[in-house]
Amino acid sequence: MTEAPVPETRNLPKLRAAAAGCKACDLWKTGTQTVFGEGSQNADIVFVGEQPGDKEDLAGKPFVGPAGRVFDEGLAVAGIDRGAAFVTNAVKHFKWEARGKRRIHERPTTSEVLACQIWLELELAAIAPRLVVALGATAVRSLLGPGARVLRDRGQVLSSPDGVDVLVTVHPSSILRAPDDVARREAYDAFVADLRAARRRIARRADRVRPSGMSPKATPAETG
Repeated sequence: MTEAPVPETRNLPKLRAAAAGCKACDLWKTGTQTVFGEGSQNADIVFVGEQPGDKEDLAGKPFVGPAGRVFDEGLAVAGIDRGAAFVTNAVKHFKWEARGKRRIHERPTTSEVLACQIWLELELAAIAPRLVVALGATAVRSLLGPGARVLRDRGQVLSSPDGVDVLVTVHPSSILRAPDDVARREAYDAFVADLRAARRRIARRADRVRPSGMSPKATPAETG
């Protein structure tokens, strides 16, 4: 259980304010601040990463560092409007280790992921998206449990224990870790292909749920 009071609300600003006081695990002691999700409460698509990095921890916003730039470029190429989506992380505090003057990312433990899971669940309940995209192993574990695997399940849409449709892909930071330019280009192209698959999925679901004779609601997958 989180030590922060969890409000019975689907209002994202109120949830963000409550999460700012979370002390459910020890990461609040080293992170600068809670980095809550950002975007539209009416989003049809939610992107879930691992945790904030150094830049995100300082800015208080998700995906604004180097991996965020790769993410934004991929969204643009795939035709997804980030402003109409919602972007968050499975863990809301930055876990790091010091190397000289630098703060280097350290992967959160299972207990830290579980301690933060309530906030992700509340974000998804507030938004009720048509599709969630899990970016990397930590997001996949948080959303789908320990049985799911990024490489095995990549590109597939799986159902979470809560009945949410989750498309599995890599975290954009993995593209930056590719050993050379050719490998980075291949990894980037594969990532964009997954984002395009998410866009197509949203478009198909919008067509299915639209009442006959009604105009479709604009979605991140249909704009841009």
